[in-house]
Amino acid sequence: MLPLAVSRGGSRIRDPIAEILRAQPVIVLDGALATELERRGADLDDPLWSAKVLLEQPALIRAVHRDYFDAGADVATSVSYQASFQGFARRGIDAARAAELMRLSVTLAIEARDEFLRSPQAQRRARPLIAASVGPYGAALADGSEYRGGYARSDEDLTAFHRPRLAVLASAGADLLACETVPSLREALLLARLIAEFPATCAWISFSCRDAEHTGEGQPIGECVQALAAYPQIVSVGVNCTSPAFIVPLLRRMRHRTARPLLVYPNSGETYDATTRSWRGDLHQAPLTAQACAWHAEGARLIGGCCRTTPADIHAMRSGLAQCA
Repeated sequence: MLPLAVSRGGSRIRDPIAEILRAQPVIVLDGALATELERRGADLDDPLWSAKVLLEQPALIRAVHRDYFDAGADVATSVSYQASFQGFARRGIDAARAAELMRLSVTLAIEARDEFLRSPQAQRRARPLIAASVGPYGAALADGSEYRGGYARSDEDLTAFHRPRLAVLASAGADLLACETVPSLREALLLARLIAEFPATCAWISFSCRDAEHTGEGQPIGECVQALAAYPQIVSVGVNCTSPAFIVPLLRRMRHRTARPLLVYPNSGETYDATTRSWRGDLHQAPLTAQACAWHAEGARLIGGCCRTTPADIHAMRSGLAQCA
């Protein structure tokens, strides 16, 4: 059985993922936020990427969250992935306003959940969770470094980058943090240690992977998830922003190395070229519904989509998982 709370220093921390998994066999995550905003007309040609929409079209963000809830998502992930004090500062936005925008990213997801909870279909579903997205340092560089790692920065530099926005997002009202697209074990461990500074907070950590065995920087994925077992506030581990073709072998390398629920939310099947800022390759090499059932069979308990997936994909995943999970 999954515990409903995790222990840290004698205190008990609510584990919202365990709470839902006690009642149902799988948690359906949402799909892409940034590329879905772009598909609906938002201009993301900016180093702030999806965080730019917080400045220009916040109502559109709320609408996308609501559509994912309607499609069957049990979790909304906030649009704070590329939001950082440094990135906003480059746009002339001071620290106070930057923090306000980060909090807004969570508020918009909460508002969309509140709207959904007033709908008839919400009566048949678990209360959805809000996950505040924490992107890696590489995301702020806006050059594809979140898929490579190898930052030329010390641990002290990375800590100074992450700590202030973790403090804001941990207190913004989300149910948990989503530390996602992390390319290296070094950054994952640094984030896990920082989260310990916020004792009421839990998080998931998901890695970006370059192949069927390694993180973007090259560490074996099994060793990475095993290393995170020492941090009780990390309540789920897995991979995201990775080709769906790699998910089954990655799950096989992770599932015996951790007792935490595994999460996967890969890309659509296309590959992002950071140089041309375009997507290449085959969209949905196999139906996502069939793949989601295979991922569940290999041990995934939180399943969704990342870049270039849509509410329609999440609806198909939920329908398919209802038959096989």
